Amino acid sequence: MINQSDNVLKLNSINRRMFILAAAKVVILGGIVSRLFFLQVKENKRYLTLSDKNRIREWKLPPIRGNFEDYFGNTIAGNFEAYELHLIPEEIENFRYTINRVRNILQLSDSQFQKILKKKNQIKPWENLIVSNNLTWENFSKINNNLYDLNGVKPVISISRSYPFKENFTHVLGYVSQANDQDILSNEIIKEKFVQGLKVGKIGLEKTFENDLIGNNSIERYEVNAYGRRISQLEFQKGNKGKTIKLTIDTEVQKLANELLKEKAGSICVMDIFTGHVVAMHSSPSFDANKFVFGISNDDWQLIRNDPMKPLVNKSLSGNYSPGSTIKPIVALSALENKVINSNFRVNCRGHKNPLELYGQTYHCWKKEGHGIVNMREAMKQSCDTYFYEVARKLGVDKLSDTAKKFGLGKKVFGDLFEIEKSGLIPSTFWKKNALGRNWLLGETIITGIGQGYIQTTPIQLCLMTAQIANGGHKIIPKIILDSKTEEEDKFAPIVEDAKNMKLVQDAMFSSTNEVRGTSYRSRIDDPKYQFAGKTGTAQVKRITKQDRELDLDTSEIPYEERDHALYVAFGPYKNPRYAASIVIEHGGSGGSVAAPLAKKLFKKIIDRHEIRKNFESNKYLNI
Repeated sequence: MINQSDNVLKLNSINRRMFILAAAKVVILGGIVSRLFFLQVKENKRYLTLSDKNRIREWKLPPIRGNFEDYFGNTIAGNFEAYELHLIPEEIENFRYTINRVRNILQLSDSQFQKILKKKNQIKPWENLIVSNNLTWENFSKINNNLYDLNGVKPVISISRSYPFKENFTHVLGYVSQANDQDILSNEIIKEKFVQGLKVGKIGLEKTFENDLIGNNSIERYEVNAYGRRISQLEFQKGNKGKTIKLTIDTEVQKLANELLKEKAGSICVMDIFTGHVVAMHSSPSFDANKFVFGISNDDWQLIRNDPMKPLVNKSLSGNYSPGSTIKPIVALSALENKVINSNFRVNCRGHKNPLELYGQTYHCWKKEGHGIVNMREAMKQSCDTYFYEVARKLGVDKLSDTAKKFGLGKKVFGDLFEIEKSGLIPSTFWKKNALGRNWLLGETIITGIGQGYIQTTPIQLCLMTAQIANGGHKIIPKIILDSKTEEEDKFAPIVEDAKNMKLVQDAMFSSTNEVRGTSYRSRIDDPKYQFAGKTGTAQVKRITKQDRELDLDTSEIPYEERDHALYVAFGPYKNPRYAASIVIEHGGSGGSVAAPLAKKLFKKIIDRHEIRKNFESNKYLNI
């Protein structure tokens, strides 16, 4: 009994140990399984996250560019719907087949086809390859009708730049074209917002205000399948359109300036003499900015580039011209202000037979017979060179230089707004010594007094000069951007010491246009509403020899490049001045016969538009 009982107890003890061991194994195995399960879940989650990343793709769309508007709110640079064709290489199973189908449908030339293949090698497989960014509706429809056989081909309606007034604003606005490597490297904002097909400003205000105009990219997030094809749109973040920029320019006056300069090389500028608003600024010849938006053709480029009238040059801002006799109001004013002369100072002009002689040099008046004895008013009226030779000699170049600079000559009118604007040159004794290392000569003072020699001005500077003469000799800050904030602490500060001197000069300019023997008398308007005062100028482009004087050729008989430039500056209406204008016609000949007649139509338009402009401004403030 005892032995049997001991055996049972031993057996039970063994069973308990085996049970405990088994239970321990189960616990251990369970822990391992749990751990493995946890790791597997974690790994699955990781792969799930990677899978989400793989199946969701983000596309950046080109930002929508802001508009330019004229003073009245008319769009002068805007956007339009363009029909584009994009390919996404990674979505195309057989690229060779697809691209050849597209080539046949669109009838692409060999050069166009090669450009597309070259572009494909420059982008990532999932990026858009732009086959065309300006399809016709006909070709856009053809592509859409064949989409069943064109995997990875995307017809797109996008937004592109439009210049509705074509060549009228090109030299003010500039133009946009596709961003290149230089654009991307030089501008961080362009770099950040760059996508294939992005267009950016290349010149003019389009370039100056690039960062304000460019806008923000819209973002599309799509779900794609294993082949990279889009399944569904998950999210669309709409980007903000770029800023709208308003100009002071009146489109109707700008268009007239374009018409008046047709088939001529030159410039017309118009400015409000109190606000400094630029009402028109046109350089001719111009070109249609729309041609550059999608890339200009080689034929069009060669026509523009090789035109002898230089349409690529903005003559209003970067055309440097001798001002000729348009500088005479400043010479007279400077002499009066410095008390070198008074209004009764007289000079006897005896013509070509008795020219002014200094140190072996002769200085002729333009009129062969001479003007006789003239005072300041009569000399301005008839533009007597001999009178202004003598005034300049008595005045000296440094005093003249100081006065000219007060009236806006010799420095940029718009500061850094236009990178192509030139400063011109107002010479002085210090300038010559510093720049050329030589002393100033008296003869150089003589010719500076009639706007020849070293002196150089731009048309917009001449317009500003005239505006400040017209407003009685007060400083104005020229503006072409309507809402721009500029430092105007000294705006309308007097820049003359004696207002009576300003009146004398204004009256002399009136006589030049509105009295018999005045150099622009034939361009006068008798109606006081439109009546204007002005000063003609004829700027030599080459030295006139004795033989040239004896031949006395008509302008039409002289080679184009050797003809004088024709200039005219004016302000009106005379009794209550409000606007100033400058007109420059390259190689036009006489300012009185070529430039001044354009002012007649110009001032009628400007003054008629003034009431419209004034009423628009009043209504604008009433609606705030």
